[in-house]
Amino acid sequence: MAAATPSRDELHRRFTEVRRFTDALSRPLSAEDCALQSMPDASPTKWHLAHTSWFFENFVLLPLGEAPFNPRYGFLFNSYYEAEGPRQARPRRGLLSRPSLDEVRSYRADVERRVRCALGEMSEGRFAGLAPVIELGLQHEQQHQELILTDIKHALGESPLRPAYREDAPPRLSAADPGPMGWIAYDEGARQIGHDGPGFAFDNEGPRHAVYQRAYLLADRLVTCGEYQAFIENGGYTRPDLWLSDGWAAVAAEGWTTPLYWAKRGDGFEAATLDGVRPVDLNEPVCHLSYYEADAFARWAGARLPTEAEWEIAAEGAPIQGTFADGLALHPRPSPPPDPALKHPRQLFGDVWQWTASAYSPYPGFRPLDGALGEYNGKFMCNQLVLRGGSCASPSAHLRASYRNFFPPGARWQFSGIRLARDA
Repeated sequence: MAAATPSRDELHRRFTEVRRFTDALSRPLSAEDCALQSMPDASPTKWHLAHTSWFFENFVLLPLGEAPFNPRYGFLFNSYYEAEGPRQARPRRGLLSRPSLDEVRSYRADVERRVRCALGEMSEGRFAGLAPVIELGLQHEQQHQELILTDIKHALGESPLRPAYREDAPPRLSAADPGPMGWIAYDEGARQIGHDGPGFAFDNEGPRHAVYQRAYLLADRLVTCGEYQAFIENGGYTRPDLWLSDGWAAVAAEGWTTPLYWAKRGDGFEAATLDGVRPVDLNEPVCHLSYYEADAFARWAGARLPTEAEWEIAAEGAPIQGTFADGLALHPRPSPPPDPALKHPRQLFGDVWQWTASAYSPYPGFRPLDGALGEYNGKFMCNQLVLRGGSCASPSAHLRASYRNFFPPGARWQFSGIRLARDA
């Protein structure tokens, strides 16, 4: 959580900005859209709107002695906090036709009003205790902003009409050739990774600790759709020698032959995007890949996936630049051309989450937060792989070099792609 307590004015400003952006993301959607749940791993937009409000009500307003907006909402909109009582099963969130979208928006407005009042009225001692919880709630809501986009993309992608998420998409930029993939060398030696210092970090990002890193090479840009298409055309999905055993089983069971949302179109492919179906741009970073697919491609390319330590060492001190949700492109963009003056790889942040070869496990000395908030990250440290860097659906202010995202290896509906590594 936050290492330093922000001022009331700063927290009030951030609270307003984050909540408004969540509302803006839901605005292009109809009430019917907001009720869709297309698979057990996704949630309806309406549920995201309510759950992020429940978080502030449950962890900020109720400890202040305030009554809940509706006592039944705790069961409906608790996500996975066992300490906070029973809840609607995640795969059944799409059955919540009630409360209506309008009622959920009234709930959001009521919680916002009360949190703003509390920020202005609580004592200094109470503010010092609750400010880190409010900041955690804002970071939590930014995670759900990304989920709103990825979950509705999956839902709309399941429709035979393949509708666009919005009608007022910004014009697409010309897709310049990112140039050949280059490699940046990193020396062997002892390094430090993990968060330590001012600013917010989730508990799973620390403690900062030493690692001994062998020399390695990291690709200076992301893998493109054109490069991945070559993998497909070379029989990548038909060669078991390229795949982990579980990955090959997933290919057979799920019938994977392309990234999620791709379909054959003449001599090439088209893809469903948040702005509708369009031809696959071969210069864009490939996305919507599972860990299994990323790993198989890396083997085919004579490389491997980086560890999360290798990725973080490369990202230390790099500017947070890329394609993010706040830019509203909502799709990865081609890499800028190589610049010899740059000290870091291109597209480290934004565009697509980058799978690493690291299992999601605790850092040495990790301790979860006390109470129910200790369930936020620690209990998921099993059967997941770490991703780094953020995506075009991530808010830029939410990202940092130490940020650890995690998903099971078969997950494909996130904007997840590939950066390659090699032994030096």
